[in-house]
Amino acid sequence: MSSAQIEIQLIATIVAAACALPGVFLVLRKMALISDAISHSILPGIVVGFFITQDLASPVNILLAALTGVITVVLVEFIQKTGLVKEDTAIGLVFPAMFSVGVILIALNANDVHLDIDAVLLGELAFAPFDRILIKGTDLGPKALWVVGLILLITLILLITFYKEIKVSTFDQGLAAALGFSPVVMHYGLMSVASVTTVGAFDAVGAILVVALMIAPAATVYLLTNDLKKLLVGAVGIGVLSAISGYWVAHWLDASIAGAITTVLGGLFLLAYLFAPNKGLFSVLYRQKQQRKEVMLLTFLLHIQNHYEEEERHVNHLNEHINWQEVKAKSVLDLASKNNMIAIKNGVIELTEKGQVFTSKAIQYITDNERSEIEGMKDELFLFRG
Repeated sequence: MSSAQIEIQLIATIVAAACALPGVFLVLRKMALISDAISHSILPGIVVGFFITQDLASPVNILLAALTGVITVVLVEFIQKTGLVKEDTAIGLVFPAMFSVGVILIALNANDVHLDIDAVLLGELAFAPFDRILIKGTDLGPKALWVVGLILLITLILLITFYKEIKVSTFDQGLAAALGFSPVVMHYGLMSVASVTTVGAFDAVGAILVVALMIAPAATVYLLTNDLKKLLVGAVGIGVLSAISGYWVAHWLDASIAGAITTVLGGLFLLAYLFAPNKGLFSVLYRQKQQRKEVMLLTFLLHIQNHYEEEERHVNHLNEHINWQEVKAKSVLDLASKNNMIAIKNGVIELTEKGQVFTSKAIQYITDNERSEIEGMKDELFLFRG
């Protein structure tokens, strides 16, 4: 493996980690689209910074681009708070306008400059090692590595220092204000970090991969855990794993590195979406199926409890009296027998002691709607749960 390959993977790893940390809070705050808006709306800031410094590598560009990102967020919130449009509509109005301002500035003042749209949107990590920092003839490595590495370090310091404040303001702004934390300061601080990270990563990986690395890892791990610390660590882990594996997929296919990394991110999210233990699609469908079984079982037991006539409780006439199809009636009957809630004597169904207890508690639940009690009861009495 050559030094260029190592540097490309190292840059991708650091960019993934730097993007994942603010991305977690964007996902938790339901502001995922803001990352896309910021990645496009920073263009006017970069252009103005270049006009001032005449240097694309100047830190002024990053500061002005970050300021433009914050302005974008302020404008989105201002439009949203009028109540006339929703947040997604406000984002759709603001970021194309900001991006267009940048394009117009380029057209008016740098019309002879060729703008590589593919490189801007998709990025090209393969070229990142060629843009290096040289001090007195000493090669210090790729510029992207130092820039994004510094941003990652600052992000980690801010996260560790203000972890409690940003956690509280993310989940309960009212409590944060009551405790003396300013939710507004935390909010715009997060937006500033997201803007600076976007600008720093923009040059190396492009707009699309910045958005993917900010949102996809956090969204993937969010399906697996509700613990914030695990969410942060897991998002960084998913981002790094995708960055490295995506590079080798691109190497194998001779394709775009950024495109391969984004594809891997999408694949990992799809796996979590389908197979996550609690929030995955198959788990949700399974629980819904079980809940339908529980409702049918309860209906069946209530029917047995409320009818003393043998004809109403006879196995052969069950589907007629409850108005179920024969297959469904047999399925519920088997479920009740499996859970030892009924006994059948001469074809007549009787509630067991366990069935009577469950039915009584279920009626109380319907009356009082105490969910925690019914959930505990079902875990205790149902064989097919847990």
